[in-house]
Amino acid sequence: MLRILAINQENELLVNPPLESLEGMKWYWADFNMPTDEETSLLGSFFHFHPLAIEDCIHSLQRPKLEHYENLSFLVFHTLNQKTLEALEVDLFIAENFTVSFHYEDLNEINYVWDYFQRSTSNDRLKPVEVAYKIMDKVVDSFFPIMDEMEDHLLGIENSGEERLAGNMIIQKTFEIRKDLLKLRQTVLPTRDLVYRILESKRFIIQEQKRAYFQDIHDHLIKLSQIIESNRELTSDIRDNYISMNSFRMNNIMKTLTVITTIFMPLTFLAGIYGMNFANMPELNWDAGYYVILFIMLLIGISMFIWFKYKGWFENG
Repeated sequence: MLRILAINQENELLVNPPLESLEGMKWYWADFNMPTDEETSLLGSFFHFHPLAIEDCIHSLQRPKLEHYENLSFLVFHTLNQKTLEALEVDLFIAENFTVSFHYEDLNEINYVWDYFQRSTSNDRLKPVEVAYKIMDKVVDSFFPIMDEMEDHLLGIENSGEERLAGNMIIQKTFEIRKDLLKLRQTVLPTRDLVYRILESKRFIIQEQKRAYFQDIHDHLIKLSQIIESNRELTSDIRDNYISMNSFRMNNIMKTLTVITTIFMPLTFLAGIYGMNFANMPELNWDAGYYVILFIMLLIGISMFIWFKYKGWFENG
């Protein structure tokens, strides 16, 4: 679907005017929302954009970037599906008197900006850079709820202990969040670099009073990148703590089994000796031999237990 907002020379807002009338407009925004092949062909046949830029629009996903073609700038950046965190490409063509946006998915961020300008009481605000800023600002704002949800999950894991989550579930959820953080990082960091290029570019059409707005977007992206890195470190800490706790439990188990095995070694030795079927074993003829051996075995077991306890083998066990 191709939809258009335009400001004519009388400063009136027009919704979906004919394509042929756009050349006489003061400013306009053409949004290719889930375009058909026929609508996509208008990028070349009507708007006459550079073939390389058109190719970037058709073959997604491109890395976020800023390119300049004669009298316009071409932007590629990504938003995210809120559920799957799949990257969704947005392409913008920005010139002095128009903005053209192109995306194959119906995006809430662009729909919000569309409704915003359609309801705007000041038609003078519908300027190409203003449209670009609003779209990018809304896209960046959409990253924060995703990040907040991840942080809540991480804090839940960190504070849960063993009462709520089993060990395997803790490590599984931690790795899932770490994977999602990587997806978010792969979108946020290139977008941050893109906005920095916009701020530093001498060819990008940006009014000086709008530079502060793009700087604000850049600041938000820096904040997001810092939060992502701190949460990635937190997932590493949770993983390391889990491994350390598992090692601690395993050491205690092995220590307990070692103590039990060590105590029973001399008892097994005595039982083995008197379990042999040699004829000349004088102790076998004692009337109290059975009770004596049991007493010796019990005495050895208790003595070894006391000795191990004195040595501190049962501490933190």
